[in-house]
Amino acid sequence: MNMSFVLREENRTLLERVRDMIRNEIMPLEDEYQAEINKGDRWQYTERQAEILEGLKAKAKAAGLWNFWLTDSDKGFGLTTVEYAYFAEEMGKTPLGAEVFNCSAPDTGNMEVFERYGTEKMKEQWLRPLLEGEIRSAYLMTEPDVASSDATNISMSCVRDGDDYVLNGEKWWSSGAGDPRCKVYIVMVKTGGDDLPKHKRQSMIVVPADTPGIEILRPMEVYGHDDAPHGHMHIRFTDVRVPAENILLGEGRGFEIAQGRLGPGRIHHCMRAIGQAEMALEQMCKRALQREAFGKKLAQLGANFDIIAECRMEIEMARLLCLKAAWYMDQGDARAAAPWISQIKVVAPRVALKVIDEAVQMFGGQGVSQDTPLATAWTHVRTLRLADGPDAVHRRQVARAELKKHTQEKI
Repeated sequence: MNMSFVLREENRTLLERVRDMIRNEIMPLEDEYQAEINKGDRWQYTERQAEILEGLKAKAKAAGLWNFWLTDSDKGFGLTTVEYAYFAEEMGKTPLGAEVFNCSAPDTGNMEVFERYGTEKMKEQWLRPLLEGEIRSAYLMTEPDVASSDATNISMSCVRDGDDYVLNGEKWWSSGAGDPRCKVYIVMVKTGGDDLPKHKRQSMIVVPADTPGIEILRPMEVYGHDDAPHGHMHIRFTDVRVPAENILLGEGRGFEIAQGRLGPGRIHHCMRAIGQAEMALEQMCKRALQREAFGKKLAQLGANFDIIAECRMEIEMARLLCLKAAWYMDQGDARAAAPWISQIKVVAPRVALKVIDEAVQMFGGQGVSQDTPLATAWTHVRTLRLADGPDAVHRRQVARAELKKHTQEKI
């Protein structure tokens, strides 16, 4: 098996251009952008915030640094998933990185859904402006009253009524739904009765965000933070009528679409988490060499040499596992790739959390404050251990794949 993690020469040059823009144009504006969030309405972009974000996006787009996530597509650069991993890692080093290059979740997953499964009308109405970075979107799956890590529990009612479907129920942790630019939702719903096979009861439907009957109840807070203006919203649907043509592929195809969407989304999160770990290690090392206590640099105190070394080694191991999962995805066999995606989905957030936490420790009280990006990074990566499936679910999948090698029994 010839497994290669090498970037093609032309893509190495492309990656250097991305890395240069992140370091020299995006990172210098991070603090100013973040400071704008607390001015006025947190759920609207201030004039300066929009100027920063849209200005950076325009620069990236004009330079052709756009939509890298479109792997193996004639609309993008034709990157493999392995190659995209290097780009996503760089974008993960700054909170603005993914959006500046139009590679943000949940938009990338939603765009894949529209491209693979959408009608021509959907592609024109929603895919085109998403690809251009003109609007944002949200993916609504998780529900407050059921264990949504088992998606067969999804119970939002979706009933056919003439030429429409009528939706009733609640969704929460709807990431991105707080953004004023969010114009469309892709929603996992229940269309089939309990008499159907359990994986044929759910469907996906496209819902414009301004449809009557949709009520945003509240932003969900992550350790006390509402993540404005992006947000993770709790939403109620009351007799929301959507044209029947908005159902994707037809009733009962929800799981098929979900598997096509969630695999890439999970690994993209992991790639960016490795970038966050790299930035935390960089900040830790600089702090250790600049700060003194007890007459010595912090690097020379306690076990800090060992801590820095362990962080470097664990990041390298996580990156290799991520690249291996990406390689399996590039082979086109989703079933073979799934256990590897589950492995990195557990490992990448775990490693990133450890490195970020060690960096916080090196900074002392400043590390948990708003004066460094570390506390926010830790909060986001801790959430990643739940997003797209909690650790326990992914470990279950890894264990099942391992046990199947040794038994004919159903695991």
